[in-house]
Amino acid sequence: MGIGVAELLVIVLIVLMIFGANRLPALGRGIGRGIRNFRDATREGDDPQD
Repeated sequence: MGIGVAELLVIVLIVLMIFGANRLPALGRGIGRGIRNFRDATREGDDPQD
């Protein structure tokens, strides 16, 4: 029940139509930063400080 190639192409086309090709790199950077911040926050909760 995964996402196939046809579904991925439809998603990419919709994103291109909504945001435009010029804004995609900035959008990708923002998503990457968000994922990195989330990972860092979850790691901080696992480290015992005492």
